[in-house]
Amino acid sequence: MTEITRYETGARMSQAVKANGMVWLAGQVGNPGDSVADQTRTCLAEVDRLLALAGTDKTRIVSAQIWMADMADFAEMNAVWDSWVPQGHCPARATGEAKLAAPDYRVEVIVTAVL
Repeated sequence: MTEITRYETGARMSQAVKANGMVWLAGQVGNPGDSVADQTRTCLAEVDRLLALAGTDKTRIVSAQIWMADMADFAEMNAVWDSWVPQGHCPARATGEAKLAAPDYRVEVIVTAVL
């Protein structure tokens, strides 16, 4: 039977789950009211932290989903993403517009990585 390890588990969800050589992260958001760039930086810093906690890193991300409150902010988010993602290790990625959990959230990042 595959061992499942959950990190930073609360009543509703875990921030990361590791099983069968994979790590799935919950959606990471920035600080409400910050700029799109700053929220993206915060999201990606949390991705880095959680991946390290699970024993992997951003070079091992295989898939990323990015949800934005307004696609008009796509270029601002991408500028931060492009400086963060390791060239030669870019994951498959999808970006879409969605109503996020609170109106002051502008970006949410969800990733899956391998160990």
